[in-house]
Amino acid sequence: MGAAQLVAWFLAFAAAAGVVSAAGARPSEVAVGALFTYDSTIGHAARLAIELAVDDVNADGTVLSGTKLSLKSRDTNCSAFIGTVEALQLMEENVVAVIGPQSSGIGHVISHVANELHIPLLSFAATDPTLSALEYPYFLRTTISDYFQMNAVASIVDYYQWKRVTAIYVDDDYGRGGVSALGDALASKRAMISYKAAIPPNSNSDVISDILFTANMMESRVMVVHVNPDTGMRIFSAANELRMMATGYVWIVTDWLAAVLDSSASRDLKDMSHIRGLIVLRQHTPESDVKNEFISKWNTVAHNRSITSGLNSYSFYAYDSVWTVARAIDQFLNSGQQINFSTDPKLHDSNGSTLRLSTLKIFDGGEQMLQQLLLTNFTGVTGPVQFGSDGHLVRPAYDILNVGGSGYRLIGYWSNHSGLSVAAPEILYQKPPNTSAQQLYNVLWPGDSTTTPKGWVFRNNGKALRVGVPNKASFKDLVSSRGPGNVTGYCIDVFNAAIKLLPYPTPVQFVTIGDGTKNPSYIGIVQMVAANILDAAVGDFAIVRNGTAISEYTQPYVEAGLVIVAPVKQINPSAWAFLKPFTLEMWCVTGALFILVGIVVWLLEHRINEEFRGSPRQQVITIFWFSFSTMFTSHRENVLSTLGRFVLIIWLFVVLIINSSYTASLTSILTVQQLDTGITGLDSLISSSLPIGYQNGKFTKKYLIQELNIPVSRLVALNTIQEYADALNRGPKYGGVAAIVDEKPYIDIFLSYYCNFRIVGQQFTREGWGFAFQRDSPLAADMSTAILQLSESGQLQRIHDEWLGVGSFSGLFLMCALTCIFALVVFFIRICWQYNQYSSSEAASEPSAPDADAIQRRPSGRSFKELLQFVDKKEEEIRMKMKRRSSDKDNQAAGSSDALSVTSAY
Repeated sequence: MGAAQLVAWFLAFAAAAGVVSAAGARPSEVAVGALFTYDSTIGHAARLAIELAVDDVNADGTVLSGTKLSLKSRDTNCSAFIGTVEALQLMEENVVAVIGPQSSGIGHVISHVANELHIPLLSFAATDPTLSALEYPYFLRTTISDYFQMNAVASIVDYYQWKRVTAIYVDDDYGRGGVSALGDALASKRAMISYKAAIPPNSNSDVISDILFTANMMESRVMVVHVNPDTGMRIFSAANELRMMATGYVWIVTDWLAAVLDSSASRDLKDMSHIRGLIVLRQHTPESDVKNEFISKWNTVAHNRSITSGLNSYSFYAYDSVWTVARAIDQFLNSGQQINFSTDPKLHDSNGSTLRLSTLKIFDGGEQMLQQLLLTNFTGVTGPVQFGSDGHLVRPAYDILNVGGSGYRLIGYWSNHSGLSVAAPEILYQKPPNTSAQQLYNVLWPGDSTTTPKGWVFRNNGKALRVGVPNKASFKDLVSSRGPGNVTGYCIDVFNAAIKLLPYPTPVQFVTIGDGTKNPSYIGIVQMVAANILDAAVGDFAIVRNGTAISEYTQPYVEAGLVIVAPVKQINPSAWAFLKPFTLEMWCVTGALFILVGIVVWLLEHRINEEFRGSPRQQVITIFWFSFSTMFTSHRENVLSTLGRFVLIIWLFVVLIINSSYTASLTSILTVQQLDTGITGLDSLISSSLPIGYQNGKFTKKYLIQELNIPVSRLVALNTIQEYADALNRGPKYGGVAAIVDEKPYIDIFLSYYCNFRIVGQQFTREGWGFAFQRDSPLAADMSTAILQLSESGQLQRIHDEWLGVGSFSGLFLMCALTCIFALVVFFIRICWQYNQYSSSEAASEPSAPDADAIQRRPSGRSFKELLQFVDKKEEEIRMKMKRRSSDKDNQAAGSSDALSVTSAY
């Protein structure tokens, strides 16, 4: 081939190549933007990571072969305004994607610009969950969203069974979005944010201290801190001064603190005492050769450039973000797409504006580039880099760290796959999901405590617990009001006893609800608790479904259930009808008092009354005969002592009342004609058309209508015990009711006053009475524990017996018992005085020498025996002996005087 031919062939080849280049040649350079704050904890590490990633991409021949990746960086300077301006200037340079922004606030603003110009944003640090909305299709998060981080926090809160937290956050898009996600995550665990402490951006230490002081007045001791890394450490300094880093507090800190700890030089953290015991989250990146190689390269370059800040997890995501863009551009170009920009007709300068909006161009291939980004699938330094259908990175996971005195240690992991665990997430992802076996290693808590904090205290704001109490028109034994704040009753005593068992002081302010003339709405009081008008509701509150939906109830302190009370047909009395007027308890107490009175009278009489003396057998028979014969006033023994007569008078009065009550009750059982309404149980109640009474204000009405389908026209509201009796006595024919449906404790009290009614059928619901607190209130659980302690110790039953026990006879029995005790005390004082006189007169007599030796040898045990013998002797006999000893003494004195006179005469 000649030279001319070679030249012609070369020119033809060059022309052909030119045609191909014009049709689809790869560009020699592609511009990519980067938008972050250079002088920040995250920015320091991310800047070097992005630069290293660009160098690695350009050095790798398998990605963007023949095309150089050009980086255009802009400093947002921690300002939303400056960041927005820098973002607009960056997009003037025809970038096909932007690595950033770092700030969530800037992300919200420039996402609208990205939507208009079709330029994808890949943020490695903007974690606000609201940026994932469909409103921002061109915003891709190449780090883990705070949605997952807040679910990790909620899992920790649930693991330690805390129910309320205080959220301390910076009041910007990043902070508000994170706290909103935290509230949703806690709600799924039946927990809540009880107080939100919002810190204005760029606040000084005084402002932070004031906000923390207010937060410290609240009841929650679980603090979740979600702020910016560059100002967040001041929070712990202020908290330490307020003694909020002591035992009993819990501090859970989001990943910003891990970035600070990892980025700070060791000399900067030589004193970590003010942050000891914190739980800190950090994005989990699995160990790999790729990661170790990047860390080694980063450390080498940082050392050569004298960079003092360290590497943090955001650096890994910044590095992978560059590779994500590079791979997407490579796929974009390989598919034959061209990088072209066109003018946006909606952007133009008018009226002499100098903003140069017309320089902003639309990336024509932006939508295709976005699709290539969403299809990303490779393994980077952070592990698998792939977007799910929701736009989030797959396999989100966190390390859970515990800060100690000179560093931190790993206590577990959280992943969206298996929750809390001590096994690495990449291992668990190879197994089926299992969130039932949650586990963390032991934690060193603030104050160097190893005991899990309770998580809350009674609020320290000087306010007492606002406790609503129904001011009822009836059943005053259960709860009654004697004025503002002055409430009494069985329910109140149980509540006060339980409050005293709490391990912390709990001041209480009772607030009466209702005017006392009719019963207030019980569900209305519970709704006041749910609406934070009251802190608790105390009284005869049934634990029912519509109440538990809006409030938290304690353990039941009394069993309750609906029963039917009605007049029933008269039946022929049984052979044992004479026992029915009194309960077994009443019979036992009455019998015991009969025997007690017999013994007391015998003690008072047997020393002075021959009728109460005799052999032991005769005296025992006398005791029983005398005591029981007083029932019919047929005792034949005369009572001589004043104390005995006093006891007998009181006892005869008690016997009169008992006889009268027994006679009236037995007569009612045998002779009263009871109304016949045909109501024998629940089925006959429902099938009939007769009116039914219910207690006003209680849940009974709603239950009868909704559960039993009883027309409201059949229901009659009643308030007092007297109204119950009147309505039943009148019956349906005379404007009354055929039956009353109410809870069993009320009916038991009602039947203790009126014995001509009976419970018919069986109890047809099962519930109990409890105290109502606000949803997820820690007080509810503590009060339940206290109620169980009252039940196990027997105090709950004693309170029940005190209010709802023996009843109307308790006063009589108490009076009789006190009379007996008083008489016995006087009797024994008199006996002791007489025995002392008797012993003195015996000692005054001069025994002979042998007798004196015998007295000295007398066993000490005989003195008690002699006292018993003295008590058994007749009082008249004792007086005669004492008189005789006195005469003998006088005679001895006279004889001695005569002997002395004779001796003197000699």
